[in-house]
Amino acid sequence: MRIKRIGLLPKILIAIAFGIVCGMFFPEFMVRIFITIKSIFGSFLGFVIPLLIIGLVVPGIANLGNKAGKLLLITVGLAYLYTLFSGFMSMGVCRWSFPYIIGSSDLFNVSENVTSFTPYFTIEMNPIMDVMSTLIFSFMLGLGIAFCKAESLKRGMNEFSSIITKLIEKVIVPFLPIYIFSIFLEMTAVGQIAPILSVFIKIILLIFVMTVVLLVVQFGIAGLYAKKNPFKQLKNMLPAYATALGTQSSAATIPVTYAQALKNGIREPIAAFVIPLCATIHLSGSVMKIVACSLAIMAMTGMNFDFWLYSGFIFILGVTMVAAPGVPGGAIMAALAPLQSMLGFGETEQGLMIALYIAMDSFGTATNVTGDGAIACIIDKLAGNKIEDLTSPDAKEV
Repeated sequence: MRIKRIGLLPKILIAIAFGIVCGMFFPEFMVRIFITIKSIFGSFLGFVIPLLIIGLVVPGIANLGNKAGKLLLITVGLAYLYTLFSGFMSMGVCRWSFPYIIGSSDLFNVSENVTSFTPYFTIEMNPIMDVMSTLIFSFMLGLGIAFCKAESLKRGMNEFSSIITKLIEKVIVPFLPIYIFSIFLEMTAVGQIAPILSVFIKIILLIFVMTVVLLVVQFGIAGLYAKKNPFKQLKNMLPAYATALGTQSSAATIPVTYAQALKNGIREPIAAFVIPLCATIHLSGSVMKIVACSLAIMAMTGMNFDFWLYSGFIFILGVTMVAAPGVPGGAIMAALAPLQSMLGFGETEQGLMIALYIAMDSFGTATNVTGDGAIACIIDKLAGNKIEDLTSPDAKEV
């Protein structure tokens, strides 16, 4: 009974620790068993993610009524401003600190052959739509229900939302610790953790400190505006942070982020609207890492730095990140185009960029989803009391 009372955050931390320890001595057949479990659950998550977005975003927009269009623009604008702030903060800190902390070219020696393990079998579960198509569909349907006053369709989507909520509570969240354990078990077994992190340790520590500062600033702004305790809000979002460390996916962490936003007092229509949306458009942590990693590579390869050119790169990067899929490594894949076209990264620089970024992919993703809670707090306050009126049976039109 006591085991069941352990919170999600301790379970995830235990799963991470056990994954690293077990990866050091588990025989191959045991590693492959858990990799098979990870593969099947990962495919299931990929299939469910579009359904999560539809089940949360559509009712969220529909329940907001005519105010949804305005809140959509404000949410997108706020996410973009947070992303720009993150990029320019990272640029300033890295330009100041890298001359002191980068003193060798060991970065070029990260490529090495590692043992690979394959699952015993896989089960293909193709999603009904990709993430961007799902978001567009959800916006169209939600806004259509709100403006056309389609009450029957609205009730149907609310019932579908209840199904998705049960799926989150009874299936996805309980299985997450096993999934995260399998991820860290594989990373340790194939020998990726030690050689990569040992080379990039200084940069990783710097970026971790910057992500903490960024989250404190984000929740400080949100707490000041909403008149809430920012540190309590940030503490409540830690399970989402820890989950993202394991899944390395903003989209896969939506269930936990959504649950913790509700725990922070965010009203259900706002949380259902903001959290899935920000899982795709708010990538301030990822932008911070891309800026830091690219500047590190530029410094170590002797590339010239131009402030105005790089500032333009940050602006373009913030827009490009919206197209990044909410899956591990999705952000860096989307960023390769501006890295090549604007900063002149060649094949070697791009390879180094991917290696350095993937080494700490979890930290940026965790920062992204945690910051979603700060945006939800601001939007919840901005929406005012009218949102609560929409949940009552005799609600008036907004």
